[in-house]
Amino acid sequence: MMAVVVFERNRFQAAYPNVQATDAQLDMWFTQAESLLNNTDSSIVRNLKEREMLLFLLVRHYAALSERATQGGLVGRISSASEGSVSVSAEMGGSSANAAWYLQTPYGADFWQLTAKYRRFRYVPYARR
Repeated sequence: MMAVVVFERNRFQAAYPNVQATDAQLDMWFTQAESLLNNTDSSIVRNLKEREMLLFLLVRHYAALSERATQGGLVGRISSASEGSVSVSAEMGGSSANAAWYLQTPYGADFWQLTAKYRRFRYVPYARR
């Protein structure tokens, strides 16, 4: 039996009740999340509960980006805001190009931080025969 996370919309909606999306959108975002985080037996994230949590964070990240796009499409973290004559500034900060996309939302930032342990160099000793 293959160890994969099956997307359960009810569990996702229970975790993130304020996401307003169609089933088709949620399915598409989950498929996109799987393209960023391997959801097969070969995944570096072996624990299925952890993998589900990470995939859910990615789906929520996509949902937040979609919400933002419908509200004008501001990209980056808000670095300053004014009220009189309305002014908003956004920045990507000193993050790497790889991190910048994830750091646009709190959910992507959580994903980025939680997966840091998987982005470190791993030494696998050569087995001599």
